[in-house]
Amino acid sequence: MKLLEGKTAIITGAARGIGKAIAIAYAKNGCNVAFTDLAINEAAEETEKELNAMGVKAKGYASDASNYEDTQRVVKEIHADFGRIDILVNNAGITKDGALKRMTEAQWDMVINVNLKSVFNFTKAVQPIMWKQAGGSVINMSSVVGVSGNANQCNYSASKAGIIGFTKSAAKEMGARGIRHNAIAPGFIITEMTGVLPEDVKKSWEARIPLKRGGTPEDVANTCVYLGSDLSSYVSGQTIHVCGGMNM
Repeated sequence: MKLLEGKTAIITGAARGIGKAIAIAYAKNGCNVAFTDLAINEAAEETEKELNAMGVKAKGYASDASNYEDTQRVVKEIHADFGRIDILVNNAGITKDGALKRMTEAQWDMVINVNLKSVFNFTKAVQPIMWKQAGGSVINMSSVVGVSGNANQCNYSASKAGIIGFTKSAAKEMGARGIRHNAIAPGFIITEMTGVLPEDVKKSWEARIPLKRGGTPEDVANTCVYLGSDLSSYVSGQTIHVCGGMNM
C-alpha cells in the first residue's frame, strides 16, 4: 500500500541529505514531489531524475527559503505546475556554530533566517492553498537541541526551539480547517555533515543514545511519511523525537 498516493508535497532543502531521503520515501509511497534548494545544480538534477524514475511527478526549484518574496514566487509556481499542495516539509536549515561570546550578529541572523523564518515563509505561502482544500499536513524539522539546548549552538538551538513554538501555535490556528502541524526533532543523524566528525566524537554521541547507534536519514524520512499520511490524521501540534532515546 502506498501511503501518500495522489498527494503532492513541497520539501525544502531536499537536493541531498535528510531532505533527499524524505523526497525518496515520499516518491516510493506514491507522492508527487516538488523540492527546493538554493540552486538547481547537478546534485539537484540527479535527485529530480531519481524521483521521476519512481513513477511520480517530481521537479526541483531554485529558491531562497529565507526570503519571503522568493518563497511566495516559488509556491505559486509549484501550485501552478502540480495543481495542489497537500504536504509541506520545512526541512531547509544550516548551522553556524560557535561560543556565544564569539558569535557575530551575522551568524545569528543567518541561522535564524534560514532555519526559522523559512518556516514562516513557506507556511504562510501554502496556508491559503491548504485552507481552500480544507486539509493538509505541515511538518517542521526541529532538533533535540531545540528542546535540551547545546553549548556553542545558541543560534541553532534558538531557531529549532522557535520552530516547536511556531508548530504548536499554527496547529491551534488551523486545526479547525483540517490542517495539521507537527514537528520532528532528530537527534544524532549520520549525514555528510556529521560523517566528517572524528571517530571519538561520534562514539561519544553514540554512548549517550540508548539504542547505541546514530540515526539514518531514512529514520527521519519514515516519520515524515507517517506525518504526511492519513495514518496520522488525529496527530497535530506534536513534536516527535527521532533520536534513539537520547531525549526522553
